[in-house]
Amino acid sequence: MPRPPTTPSPPVGPSAARLLARLPAGWSCLLILATVLVAYLPALAGGFIWDDPGHVTRADLRDLAGLGRIWCEVGATQQYYPVLHSAFWLEYWIWGDSALAYHLVNVLLHATGACLLGRLLQRLAVPGAWLAALLFALHPVCVESVAWITEQKNTLSLVFYLAAALAYLRFDHSRRPAQYALASGLFALALLSKTVTATLPAALLVVAWWQRGRLDWRRDVLPLLPWLGLGVAAGLGTAHFESAFIGAQGADFDLSVLQRLLLAGRVFWFYLAKLVWPAELVFIYPRWTIDAAESWQWLFPLGALALLSGVGWLGWKRGRRGPLAALLLFGGTLFPVLGFIEVFPFLFSYVADHFQYHASLAVFACAGAALALGLARLPCSVASLAGAALLAALGTLTWRQCGMYRDLFTLYETTLARNPACWMAHQNLAIALTDAGRAEEALPHLQATLRLKPDHAPAENNLGDGLLRLGRPAEALPHFERAVQLQPNYAVAHCNLGQTLARLGRLDEGLLHFAEAARLDPRYPQAELNWGIGLLEADRLAEALPHCARAVQLMPYWVQARITHGRVLAGLERLPEAAAEFRLAVDLAPDSGEAHLLLAYSLQALGQVDEAQGHFHTARRLGVNF
Repeated sequence: MPRPPTTPSPPVGPSAARLLARLPAGWSCLLILATVLVAYLPALAGGFIWDDPGHVTRADLRDLAGLGRIWCEVGATQQYYPVLHSAFWLEYWIWGDSALAYHLVNVLLHATGACLLGRLLQRLAVPGAWLAALLFALHPVCVESVAWITEQKNTLSLVFYLAAALAYLRFDHSRRPAQYALASGLFALALLSKTVTATLPAALLVVAWWQRGRLDWRRDVLPLLPWLGLGVAAGLGTAHFESAFIGAQGADFDLSVLQRLLLAGRVFWFYLAKLVWPAELVFIYPRWTIDAAESWQWLFPLGALALLSGVGWLGWKRGRRGPLAALLLFGGTLFPVLGFIEVFPFLFSYVADHFQYHASLAVFACAGAALALGLARLPCSVASLAGAALLAALGTLTWRQCGMYRDLFTLYETTLARNPACWMAHQNLAIALTDAGRAEEALPHLQATLRLKPDHAPAENNLGDGLLRLGRPAEALPHFERAVQLQPNYAVAHCNLGQTLARLGRLDEGLLHFAEAARLDPRYPQAELNWGIGLLEADRLAEALPHCARAVQLMPYWVQARITHGRVLAGLERLPEAAAEFRLAVDLAPDSGEAHLLLAYSLQALGQVDEAQGHFHTARRLGVNF
């Protein structure tokens, strides 16, 4: 097969698209980088939101052993994406908890993805290749993937996805094993960053059909069979992980086959509409009610089939396979989020802007080609003005959309303003308020959550937690009891219920719930620590010791666990070990008066009076009375 030209055949007449196509690739990439940095400038001022702390490397995973756990221990991270979490691990060691740096990496990865898209389309001789790349770079639908640190899984995996596609196209031309090995390695890196990239081999088959009008088993299909196998295995693994570890199961996920077909059709049109007209973008969209008895809902899948059939027929009549190939690429890449596979966000919405980050490339490629051909018919000045106006409008929308991601409160307040019935936004805003010491303000949002979703165990647990923090354990008790009734395997609720019972003087009952929480989640340090504290308060020190030690093992940098472990050791007259724990607590939290005081007492008991006096003095300075 002759290699496609590296640049598309220029359209007739001068145009801005033609001038952009003539730019060297390096200059086009610099243009993309500059425009992306400007458009996403507000995102760089954003903080950590929602589950960002669960993705930025936890304290117990920050050493080399933690890196090994990222790769070898399923469940050590929120999702088994070891390349992504290795990147987070490395980033933490470079700049720590700097939100600015994480945001900057996401922006740069997005710009890199746009550049790779332009180069890929240029290699495929698609008109308007760099215009399509700019459309992708500046479109506001991409903001959720770029401004949300967690979605580095999108931006990183896209870079590997497109790099793998480029490497495979080089292999397709040269048939050199080294090129195939490189492409396969990049595909594996993409899969281990996010498994939506499992659709790449199918996408390459569509591209091969678009180029040649047919598929050859030996040339086209056979080399991609290992990739297809890897993709299926990764997809099944992620589906199991979503169900077993994240909670994508239960009544909220029970849809019939007909309902799933209706959902798939509606999702397809929703995403296509947001790309064409990116208005009213929301972090959490309303969750639709899918009902096969509602005849109007059948218009979505029937309309998708009609569009596919119509585009296919026109392409056959006119000898143009491009539009049909773009539709197949768009729908095929969306397949993992069309509703046939359970993912946790379906609990509160069937759609999210970041779900179509990879799939949107096909639409941008088609739009870039159409715009380039259309602008070619206009005078250069008019075409330049029209193209610049479109890109400026998209960049302005992106700039404005970035503001929503400034902090947790802005994100959820904006979401509720646009989607008032979003129980998840109420719940997450309440958690943010509670963590900020504003538990009283959080209560109305938790009550609203339960009005909107009455049988939601986490909402009952969170309401109980808010009341407990306000010193109202008697009011908190029925909410925790309701949470464990609704979800008997809910370890956090059992732990909170145990703590509430202990505060109400029912310590023996509380110990039972601590034990149950630790049984349900053997890697839950709070359950182990509370269990140890309860036994300590019951003067059962020997029984308390292994639970406190386990809490320290699970979370070595947790100051309260170190202090409690030290207190138990001191009570068992193991003073040198106790002093070592208190010293570690002081090292971890130099401003902890309690840690300094306990270390001073232990050192005094060991005869190290001079050092003890220094810690007594520090404890007084920090406001501890003794």
